[in-house]
Amino acid sequence: MTLLSRKTDYALLILSYLHQKAEGGCARQIADRYGLSRAFVANILKELCQNGFVASHRGVKGGYVLQRPLEQVTLAELLEALEDRFHLASCTGRHDPVENDGCSLEPVCPIKGPMGEVHARVMEVFRRVNLADLLQPHLPITTFQPVLSPLPMRETCPAGAAP
Repeated sequence: MTLLSRKTDYALLILSYLHQKAEGGCARQIADRYGLSRAFVANILKELCQNGFVASHRGVKGGYVLQRPLEQVTLAELLEALEDRFHLASCTGRHDPVENDGCSLEPVCPIKGPMGEVHARVMEVFRRVNLADLLQPHLPITTFQPVLSPLPMRETCPAGAAP
């Protein structure tokens, strides 16, 4: 299981390319650079444009450029824009509390709350990582150390009681 979709993986590559090329680039150049489908790259660029990450320019010297520096774009922002309903479990990360993705156990699920807390913590870490950070070559592992506090203890069953 991967956390990021192929679309988001490719969006990171595209944004990396545009970060390195101040003059910008077109879908063909980016697709050729990474050996990707031009149509898929064009669709991702269109979505990045719609979400305000890149700007497009038509004409002979047309193409795409970053709308703002990658130091100002967080990984959480990109995920929230591109990933359809990014969440760790079917009951976390939703904007619609009524919808439950068909999980019949959600009303009695003992891990819903803790999983929601984990999801919130993951998103907080992603909010502290800007995309320029991801492009730094060979960052030492000690450069980024998230600080996580333990989850609060939950009520447990008394000794000898059935769970």
